[in-house]
Amino acid sequence: MAASLATEQKSAEVTDWAARIGWLVGLVLFVALVYWLMREGWKWRGTLQGDLPELLTAPDDPGPARLGMSGRYHGSTTAGQWLDRIVAHGLGTRSRVELTLTDAGLDVVRPGATDFFVPTEALREARLDKGIAGKVLTEGGLLVVTWAHGDRLIDSGFRSDRAADHGEWVDTLNSMISKSTDTEGAR
Repeated sequence: MAASLATEQKSAEVTDWAARIGWLVGLVLFVALVYWLMREGWKWRGTLQGDLPELLTAPDDPGPARLGMSGRYHGSTTAGQWLDRIVAHGLGTRSRVELTLTDAGLDVVRPGATDFFVPTEALREARLDKGIAGKVLTEGGLLVVTWAHGDRLIDSGFRSDRAADHGEWVDTLNSMISKSTDTEGAR
């Protein structure tokens, strides 16, 4: 009797290939739609920030370097609003960075992204922070430089390859800013 039961049983179909392919195509289309919507949102944000003036480039002779740093550029936001990313003119593009501080200002060189220059008169503040749009680190793990561009105040976040350098950058930048403010007030 056991032998007759074994011969009568058939295994079930393992796979319904048409249904499986249909689900796979649907999933791929859904992922493509989400990606497209994110890209359109990024472009729309850039359009909304179209009133931001073009970024400045470094002068031909900025003077001797006071400080230099290599590390990562994590992005720029509206000052005081660490989640309001600025994407216009490539400021939202994360990249490697080479920072050079001179008496003329802060030169930001980003391989593969738009370089920019912040004149000393535009610098407002430097501080250590823990996060900026999409990047959160330990307390004091991020160098944030506040600067004026057009009629906006912008926070830009940098992380040095040697985080111990951040304190020296904050002290030097803030002393330059206070000297610049004192000089402007004396006029």
